[in-house]
Amino acid sequence: MTEHVTEHDYDVVVVGSGAAGFAAAITARLRGLTALVVEKTDRYGGSSALSGGAIWVPGNLHLDAAGLGDTYEKARAYLDATVGDRVPAERKDAYLRHGPRMVREFHERTEVRFMYTPGYSDYFPEALGGMAQGRSIEPQIMDLKRLGPHAATMRRAGLPTYGLTMTSYDFRFLNMVGRTWAGKRRALRVGLRAVGALAGRRKLLSLGEALIARMRYSLDRLGGDLWLSAPVAELLTEDGRVTGVRLDDGRTVRARSGVVLASGGFSHDQELREKHLPAPTSTAWTHASEGQTGDALRLGEELGAATDLLDKVWGAPSVCPPGEKPFFLVADRGIPGMVIVNAAGERYANEAAPYHEFVDRMYACDRPEATTVPSWLILDARSKARYIFAGLFPGQPFPKGWKDFVVEADTLADLSRRIDAPGLEAAISRFNGFAEAGRDEDFGRGDSVYDRYYGDPTLKNPNLAPLDKGPFYAIPVHPGDIGTKGGLVTDPDARVLREDGTPIPGLYAAGNCSAAVMGETYPGPGATIGPAMAFAWAAVNTMAEERDAEAAG
Repeated sequence: MTEHVTEHDYDVVVVGSGAAGFAAAITARLRGLTALVVEKTDRYGGSSALSGGAIWVPGNLHLDAAGLGDTYEKARAYLDATVGDRVPAERKDAYLRHGPRMVREFHERTEVRFMYTPGYSDYFPEALGGMAQGRSIEPQIMDLKRLGPHAATMRRAGLPTYGLTMTSYDFRFLNMVGRTWAGKRRALRVGLRAVGALAGRRKLLSLGEALIARMRYSLDRLGGDLWLSAPVAELLTEDGRVTGVRLDDGRTVRARSGVVLASGGFSHDQELREKHLPAPTSTAWTHASEGQTGDALRLGEELGAATDLLDKVWGAPSVCPPGEKPFFLVADRGIPGMVIVNAAGERYANEAAPYHEFVDRMYACDRPEATTVPSWLILDARSKARYIFAGLFPGQPFPKGWKDFVVEADTLADLSRRIDAPGLEAAISRFNGFAEAGRDEDFGRGDSVYDRYYGDPTLKNPNLAPLDKGPFYAIPVHPGDIGTKGGLVTDPDARVLREDGTPIPGLYAAGNCSAAVMGETYPGPGATIGPAMAFAWAAVNTMAEERDAEAAG
C-alpha cells in the first residue's frame, strides 16, 4: 500500500457522530482508550438527532424498575416471532446480552440517561413474547446550555413544537388535548415546563436532540475528541488489517485498536437507492440526515466486506410538501376520521399499523390502476378540528404553502373527482359502517394494542370514526424512510465480515451502515438506535479485550 505520514494517533477512530458513533467513543473512554469521532458534515448528531431518540432494549434496568417482568426468554421468543431466521441466532442473542449491559453502564457512568415510556407497546404486542406495556425507553430531558460551546454545532431537528419541549410520552396525551382531561392536564404540565425553562434561562431538549446532547456532553467530560467537516476518503490497512483513516483533506489518523464505521446508510444517494431499493424511490422522501450517502458501504466493499438487506429501509409513511422537509406520519395514522387509499380510492391496509409495516404494504401493490405510491390520506373536517395532524394543532389551518398540495372539496363525490379516485365514495361508505359498529372488518384497525396507543380513548374503537363532515381533504402520502437498513455484515461483536464469513481485522460497524439485527422487520420503538448503541459498545469492548490480552501475553 501507499505510505502515509500519520499525523494523529488514537486507539479508536469512529466514523460518524450519531448515537452509534458516540456510543463507541464513550465506551472507548470508559475502557481507557483514546477516541476520536470524525464527522463528515459541519454538525454532529446525524439522523439520531432528528429522531425520537428512543431505544428498544429488552430487559433493561428501567423496565425492571417498572416491574414489567421482561426476561431474556420472553425477548428471544419475540425476536424469533418477528425477525425469525432472517438474522443469525447468535446476533439476536448478542443483542439481548449487550443491550441491557450498555444501558446500565451508561446510566451509572455517564450522562446518557433514559426513562421508561409507559404503554408504548412493542409494534407486534400480540406476537409471542410481545409486550403490550412496551420495552421502549426515551432520553431524559437535557438543557442544551450544559454543552457550552458545543451547543452551536449540534444538529437540530426543527420539529414544529412551537417552543414547547415534549417527550414522546407527553405527545401521546397532547394529541388528545381537545378530547380528554388527561390531554388537558398534560398540556398544562408541558406549558409550565416551558415557563420554568424561560424563567431559568434554560434551553430544554427532548427526543433525539436530548440523546445526542447527553452523549456529546458525556464524551466531552470523558475526554474524547470530535472533528467536524472531516469526511473519510480511505481506510488505511497494513497486512490486511485496518489501521486508520485518511480524510479528504489528506490528514491521516492511526487507529491502534480499530476503526468503527457508524456513518449511517445511503438514504441521500439516489443512484444507490435506484440500484438497491424498490421502485419508485427518491431522496426527497427520506428523513435521514443529509450526510448519509453510503460512505461506509463503499469503504467496506472496497475491502471485500459482505453486505445484506440493501433492499430494505426503516419505512416511514410521509407527506412531502414541495420545497419542505417530509413529515413523518406516526400518530397521524392512528387518529379516527381518516383513511388512506390507493389511486383507485380503495383502502388497502390498516392505516394505524406500525409505520415500517405500512411502507411494506405500500410497495406490495401490483395493480398499475391502483398504485399506492403515492397514496391519498383522506381526512374530514371533524378530525382536522379534533386532533393534531402533520404538526398542526387541532383546527389550525394548513400552511399557505400547502394550497396546491392539499386537495379540498365540500363533498366526497367532488373530492373523488378531483383526485381521480373513482372508488373513494364506496370505500368510505364501507369504512363508515365499520366505524359505527366499532370494528374494521377489512383490516382490523384498532384490534392491536399498538394501534390504540395514538387513538381516541373516548370512542368505541379508539381508531375509528366516520368521515362524514365536510370539507374533506386529500393529502399525498409517500413511502418515506428514516434510514436504509442494509449494509455491511457483522458478527455478534460488530466485526465486519468478508463474503467467506471471516472478519476484516480492525474494522467494525454499527448503526445503519451495518445490516440490521432486526432483519426485515421493526419490532418496537427504538429498534434502530438501540442496536446501533449496543453493537457500538460491543465493538469497543472487543477492542479493549484484545488490548488486555496482548498486554497480558
